[in-house]
Amino acid sequence: MKEVILITGSSRGIGAATALLAARQGYAVCINYVRDAQAAGALRARIVAEGGEAIAVQADAGDAQDVARLFAETDARLGTVTALVNNVGVLEQKCRLVDIAVPRLERVLRTNVISYFLCCQQAVRRMSTATGGQGGRIVNVSSAAARLGSAGEYIDYAASKGAVDTLTVGLAKEVAAEGIRVNGVRPGIIYTDIHASGGEPGRVARLESGVPMQRGGQPEEVAEAILYLLGPGATYVTGSILDVAGGR
Repeated sequence: MKEVILITGSSRGIGAATALLAARQGYAVCINYVRDAQAAGALRARIVAEGGEAIAVQADAGDAQDVARLFAETDARLGTVTALVNNVGVLEQKCRLVDIAVPRLERVLRTNVISYFLCCQQAVRRMSTATGGQGGRIVNVSSAAARLGSAGEYIDYAASKGAVDTLTVGLAKEVAAEGIRVNGVRPGIIYTDIHASGGEPGRVARLESGVPMQRGGQPEEVAEAILYLLGPGATYVTGSILDVAGGR
């Protein structure tokens, strides 16, 4: 069976690293992006140049109609999705809880939580053996912030990732008998652009001395964990959340 992977928010960072690694492992890849068509196109071109198969599809993963279109286009151009990586995420400027405005809270929850629910719905409808599917795998990208709380910085982001962890455990149990495995990864401080979104592009360098391994992580290291959970070495693993945080 042809392996088709859809990765939300995959034009950069962890998503892009996952797309490259998946393509090298034989997956046909749907690169999803919201605004940066140039980055998505460059990633697609790199995969194709290496002999892989990929498409780039613009869609807002937090919008139900866009998500339905994203999956339908992937079906039409690559084939039915067999693996989903919910990776899209947003981080707002650092602040205390008392200063979080409702519009910000709504943006964070829509992007970081609602998008995961919407994409899981579309994936399960295609994968479930109860509805004629052939099974499949889902990996949700959470964050060590779900455990640590991000006090004084991003409590809203941390709470959204806590919701992702709960979704992962609950959905895994719900569809375990339908041929679908659902797992998560919790990255720690990783060298990606998301820290600049929070107003501190040098955050990894500031915090890495507090990591037991004494360094920040690379997107490729998270991608390796994601592909492990999707792959043949994890066929009896579901409902698990793998920390990729250097011991933090």
